[in-house]
Amino acid sequence: MIRFLQTPGPTKKIVLGGLLLIICAAMVITLVPGGVGSSFGLGAPGQGVVAKVGGADVTTVEVEREARQMLQQQFPRGGAQTAMLLPFFSQRAADTLINRQIILGGAERLGLHASDEEIRDRLQNEPQYAAVFFPGGKFIGEPAYVDLLQQHQLTVPQFEEGVKHEIMFDKLRNLITGGAAVTDDEVHQEFVKRNTKVKFDYAVLRKEDILKEIHPSDAELKAFYERNKTTYNNSIPEKRKIRYVLLDTSKIEAQTSVSRADLQAYYDQHRDEYRVPAQINVRQILIKIPSSSPGGKADPNGAEEARKKADDVVKQLKAGAKFEDLARKYSEDTSSAKNGGSLGWMQPDRFPAPDVNKAALSLAKGATSDVINAGYAFVIIHLDDKQDAHLKTLDEVKDQIEPLIKQQKSANAAETQANALLTDARATGLEKAAADRGLTPVTTDFVSRTDILPGVGPAPQFMEALFSEKENAPPDQVQLPRGFAIFEVLAVKPSATPTFEEIRSRVETEFKNERSTTLLSQKTQELSDRAKAQHDLKKAAKELGATVKTSDFVLPDGQVPDLGSMAGPASVAFTLKQGDISSPISNGNTGAVLAVLEKQDAPAGDFAAKRDEIRDSLVQNKQQEIFGLFVTNLHDQMQKSGKIKINQEEMKKLSRTQGGEEGE
Repeated sequence: MIRFLQTPGPTKKIVLGGLLLIICAAMVITLVPGGVGSSFGLGAPGQGVVAKVGGADVTTVEVEREARQMLQQQFPRGGAQTAMLLPFFSQRAADTLINRQIILGGAERLGLHASDEEIRDRLQNEPQYAAVFFPGGKFIGEPAYVDLLQQHQLTVPQFEEGVKHEIMFDKLRNLITGGAAVTDDEVHQEFVKRNTKVKFDYAVLRKEDILKEIHPSDAELKAFYERNKTTYNNSIPEKRKIRYVLLDTSKIEAQTSVSRADLQAYYDQHRDEYRVPAQINVRQILIKIPSSSPGGKADPNGAEEARKKADDVVKQLKAGAKFEDLARKYSEDTSSAKNGGSLGWMQPDRFPAPDVNKAALSLAKGATSDVINAGYAFVIIHLDDKQDAHLKTLDEVKDQIEPLIKQQKSANAAETQANALLTDARATGLEKAAADRGLTPVTTDFVSRTDILPGVGPAPQFMEALFSEKENAPPDQVQLPRGFAIFEVLAVKPSATPTFEEIRSRVETEFKNERSTTLLSQKTQELSDRAKAQHDLKKAAKELGATVKTSDFVLPDGQVPDLGSMAGPASVAFTLKQGDISSPISNGNTGAVLAVLEKQDAPAGDFAAKRDEIRDSLVQNKQQEIFGLFVTNLHDQMQKSGKIKINQEEMKKLSRTQGGEEGE
């Protein structure tokens, strides 16, 4: 069966057909303003560590791995050009991993955990997982499970650690945002906004048409080249011819064995990591007590009605009704209600109200409480299970320990072999030292910083080392995500600034793009000014050679040819009155002006059918806003207390643009 939580380690993001929804991906980056560059702490982390977050390391290797996975997801076909984006993706990856640690740390401080059973339940019952691992409700088997993850460069422990973090994230988010609500008035306003239609004429000018009319002279192009010469400086990048030998750690790891004594020694040294705190698995039905004032004072009449509702729920439970069914029907904690009221495994004493904590601690397994007045709500809880604090045995955790020991032993062996190879290479030459070990060196043609090297793949740290070394210097080594590389620089072609003749076609393209963009903006503004002055869009369009079209009735989420999404600049149409003419609208390649012909109000009869859908979407938006504020505050607190420490030197290495190559 599935091996759960075999080892702590970096969480990887994979595709698997949308399989792993690991927490805090792109969304979380937006929750903390400024990204990692805005966080500082005294006593920066050491080499190879990008940041320390509450004592947890975010390593350079982890960031590089995350960046490569992001890049691969964004550009699955790859190609040499995509490697140029690695510095950008490295920044995003660092933000993701740092913010992930912030949120996981917050969840742990609140006593939120994910049990083996919860992970198993998610893999077996969440559709995106079950379709892959439990097709037809049957587990695909351990060998197929391991093989499937390996296809996406994931080990079982790494994947299951990711699922664990996902569950913890969900618990934290549900805890923080459970009280989010919207008013009926807000729902109705959103309904009107979403369902108002507009029909309009619009006149379009195209950049491609303007481009055809631009025929620059050599004198104009040379002047443009001279005016922008600084942008072309060193735009022919430095290139280097290199030779290198790879030592693959995975091959060494495959030949590494772990003894029982190794397992016992590691277990004895890390016993505290395998202590399991006391936990309870609890469900709740929550009936909110209404407030009669903005200050939150309870409404006596509302409180009495809520109490009656809670008492009725208890009567139904005593009559034999299932707790989870009544939770789905009556509980006003929407996040847990959909799961039958389940709050999952949690540490005792974690409820906001002392009386609820007291009841939770006193209940026997399978027992249900009476109605509890928590102040903010009436609560009924049911104890599904409880677990005493205990120490896991070696046999329980050996599958978790063995990969760690194997990784450590193989990493040490690889480093020893790399050091020996480097010593011999400096003494007898890299080719001979490699041949003595049955290894074949790779000798490249001239390559730039952004090229992908055979057998290496995207490796910014390796390229940085290659382009920092002097020509014909003694061999050196660098650590890679998959092992070590011993390398030497054979020849260097310095970066250079191209002459006008060498890049004439590029200069002409850039000149025409700049000129056409300016002309398009000027001409669209003139179109708007004339149309408003004459109160006639069609007449102004004819004078300026613009094409006039008429839209259908369109909603705010609709699309219109040449204008694109109505959620973009064209959304101004919904703010104009019938007969109004807009200011210039641009999407980069087209300029447009529109005149509103007619508006259709949202059909009142549709409100009842769409009310719940709109309410749910507004609640989700509000939950995201609330959680964003929570994460921002948590980030600020950790930053002020010095618990976020950024290694600026490592960040510079990761984010450094490839010198002079932007202009290509």
